[in-house]
Amino acid sequence: MVITIDGPAGAGKTTAARALARALGFRHLDTGAMYRAVTLVALERGLDMADGPALARLAASMDLRLEATGGPDRVLADGRDVSEAIRTPRVNEAVARVATLPELRTRLAEMQRAFARGKDVVAEGRDMGTVVFPEAGLKIYLDADEGERARRRGLELSGRAGVRDGDLARVRLELARRDRTDRGRAVAPLASATDAVRVDSTHMGIDAMVAELVRIARTRIP
Repeated sequence: MVITIDGPAGAGKTTAARALARALGFRHLDTGAMYRAVTLVALERGLDMADGPALARLAASMDLRLEATGGPDRVLADGRDVSEAIRTPRVNEAVARVATLPELRTRLAEMQRAFARGKDVVAEGRDMGTVVFPEAGLKIYLDADEGERARRRGLELSGRAGVRDGDLARVRLELARRDRTDRGRAVAPLASATDAVRVDSTHMGIDAMVAELVRIARTRIP
């Protein structure tokens, strides 16, 4: 069975998908990590970040793996652990543009379907239920208001208990820019599948959000 979780940046997709997969005994597929890994290697090699065919060839040549650890998955690129390196500001800035390239999206969608083949998977991203897994047994669209998403992303990036007002304003602007890019791209734009269950996590803590997703999933699992 495939469960998809789509939604904008900062909505809590990765936290929710990881916890839901653990609760159900499913594998977790973090598709954003795949885009980030390709972006990181492309930056390191000095590739043109607008060259879709070149980045698609790069993805095809990479040994890209997601390894379950009981916590956050390890992301391996050609045997190198890049789990931390793919979360740097440099990669954050570049990945939104890279993710609009249709050739790369096509290649990574093939890799994502191969990852899920024969497994029970919770797949998170922005086009999981609409493009990559349109026949998924359960589709969830996870959202939160912009202010809350900015607060969460700020905490993720800072690693601190609080975020300064200036930092929060900058993060909010970056999120708004990413939303426009994701929703406006010509190929596989961010959208809720027509048959998705919409969950607003704005006023939910992590435990409450995960409990709600588990409840929804239990109604669909054979």
